[in-house]
Amino acid sequence: MAGLKYDIVEHIAVLSESTKGWQKEVNLISWNDREPKYDIRDWSKEHDKMGKGVTLSKEEWEKLKDILK
Repeated sequence: MAGLKYDIVEHIAVLSESTKGWQKEVNLISWNDREPKYDIRDWSKEHDKMGKGVTLSKEEWEKLKDILK
């Protein structure tokens, strides 16, 4: 993924693991040196490959948590 920089600021949880070893994770990630956002996506064990996911602002994350309560 040329040109894409990411830093996993906080690992929050593993939701599941596939038979191939990829894990669906919830993380707080800074994309391209921007403010960290909450992120749900599949990751390889080494975190060098990722699947498609969803990224949420702090406000969206808080609203989702309230909805799920």
